[in-house]
Amino acid sequence: MTASSEFSFSNAVLDWFDQHGRKDLPWQHPITPYRVWISEIMLQQTQVTTVIPYYQAFMQRFPDLSSLADAPIDDVLKHWSGLGYYARARNLHKAAQQIRDQHNGEFPDTLESVCELSGIGRSTAGAILSIAFKQKQAILDGNVKRVLARFHEVEGWYGISHVQKKLWQLAESHLPDKVTPQRFADYTQAMMDLGATLCTRSKPACSACPLKNHCASFNHQTIHLYPASKPKKVIPDRQAIMLLMHQGENIYLIRRPPTGIWGGLWCFPQFDDIDSATEWLAQQGKSRQAIDSATALPHYKHTFSHFRLTITPLLIPDDDLESLGVMETREALWYNINDEFDGGLATPVRDLLTTFKELTS
Repeated sequence: MTASSEFSFSNAVLDWFDQHGRKDLPWQHPITPYRVWISEIMLQQTQVTTVIPYYQAFMQRFPDLSSLADAPIDDVLKHWSGLGYYARARNLHKAAQQIRDQHNGEFPDTLESVCELSGIGRSTAGAILSIAFKQKQAILDGNVKRVLARFHEVEGWYGISHVQKKLWQLAESHLPDKVTPQRFADYTQAMMDLGATLCTRSKPACSACPLKNHCASFNHQTIHLYPASKPKKVIPDRQAIMLLMHQGENIYLIRRPPTGIWGGLWCFPQFDDIDSATEWLAQQGKSRQAIDSATALPHYKHTFSHFRLTITPLLIPDDDLESLGVMETREALWYNINDEFDGGLATPVRDLLTTFKELTS
């Protein structure tokens, strides 16, 4: 079912937005390309209520593009810690440097040029250009996909290319026409708000929806079928050992490689099994006694999008004072738990550091 000739999808959405839309979010005052961009990256896979305090702290430290571009990556990751998906933070930092070096510090204003920046796809680019530059651009984030899939009864999981293509066509077809530039910005925000507050994944508030009389799934009572779910996949379980080596209140941390899980963050030495951990300790000049005398802390479970990780933390006292200097490099250090840490920490590491501090206090 599609809209009748008398019904305007965009007008209905805009009228609803004027009365009920969110207009007091931190990144809306003031609206600038930089502020919108930061918010859009943070909001990927994260809810607004979770993002707000992180956004405010991030903007206090990096109030403009140059401050972000010129900052050390450790500082950026530190202010991203807790939001997850750390590749977003690394791409944010890289894109800021691209804008500084390739666009004279000015945020680009064409879809092609914005999509060339690290970590920015078509939908995020569309959101930035429509909200900050008042351009007529479509977006297709999770909220918009849900609204369109239900309104038009779009079959298939939207991760499939032909379904994605269909949704993009629909998103573009519903863009308002013959309106002021400000209304393009309002429409983009309205579509995100509609999906986030009414057309939710579970228990959608259809009675309050401005589109309900023309929504195919509402009229056919098939809302629960749309959008189609992602095909279920068994999430594997993995095991890891983390070595919490310490000398008094100093604990040993290493920086992970720049890509992959927790890329660029500071963590404890991590291994797949006890043999690998023992071998690494031997390379640092530690005897088998280091492992044998270790104290096993309670297992720590952490869930990623594609696997579950069970961590066995081993607390290892190191009485060799020379280690404090010998084992330090640019990618490894002894951290005193009473000091503020100037770098990004993976969530399990941050939690285990809290546990360690409690044990040593």
